Amino acid sequence: MIISASRRTDIPSYYSDWFYNRIKDGYVMVRNPMNIHQVSKINLSPDVVDCIVFWTKNPAPMLDRLDKLKEYNYYFQFTLNAYGKDVEQNVPSKGTEVVETFKRLSDKIGPERVVWRYDPILLNTNYTMDYHITYFEKLASKLSGYTEKCTISFIDFYKNIANNVKSLEISSMSINEKRKIARALSEIAFSYNLKMDTCAEDIELDDFKITHARCIDDKLIEKIIGCKINTTKDPNQRLECGCVASIDIGLYNTCLNGCKYCYANHNQTTVQKNSLLYRPDSPLLCSELSADDKVNERAVKSLKENQITLF
Repeated sequence: MIISASRRTDIPSYYSDWFYNRIKDGYVMVRNPMNIHQVSKINLSPDVVDCIVFWTKNPAPMLDRLDKLKEYNYYFQFTLNAYGKDVEQNVPSKGTEVVETFKRLSDKIGPERVVWRYDPILLNTNYTMDYHITYFEKLASKLSGYTEKCTISFIDFYKNIANNVKSLEISSMSINEKRKIARALSEIAFSYNLKMDTCAEDIELDDFKITHARCIDDKLIEKIIGCKINTTKDPNQRLECGCVASIDIGLYNTCLNGCKYCYANHNQTTVQKNSLLYRPDSPLLCSELSADDKVNERAVKSLKENQITLF
């Protein structure tokens, strides 16, 4: 089993105490996003958890306790991009804090297990193509040696973010503009010995040596754990998504980063209301069991093929 922690919220930034308690207790409960009263109880024993994939903009609260994960395999999807407080309200300063956190994490677990995400890319009068290119090079120069690749994507205009992004006056991007940005960023990345791929994009950029990403990546997981795993593409993700199947333990409308482009938060009032329900010792994130809930223990197992290989 692969655990995703989480596409739905930033667990490392805001809920690391809860996560470590779940590891200590050996299980987690997760609400079904389509039916909130349907709750799954999931075994988190290292015997069945093959890998944990963390998604975050600031894993600093986790760093001094990574020894608690010594029985687990894991890696980080670490988003670090060009935006200020007008777009990412509560993310710490990139230059003075987040870059240094990225380096600290890489020093602890290795550059292979820290994937840099520069996404989503959006354009407006403040964040122009030239701005992205300039800022990307600054970041690439600082992160070179601390990661092995960068994943990019372009903003998706989901219905639930329409009100949030209205004030940003985002310009639509043509295919040619996307290709121009991708080419410029890839040339910078390659100059710093970084590979580049795209997340859930249907645009083909192989002529720039940019591949399609598997953010939850069976090949990287196999390399980390030292054996093959038996898995398939995640049927719950978009057609363009290359991720393999995983179980997400997060909860929508709980992320406090305040990113205006975020698909996981539908309403800031709901986010604040949910965050007030946070209890680090609860088996559910920002929630408690009620009489209306039905709990089912989810059948999980290791995906390992049990044949050690050398890479």
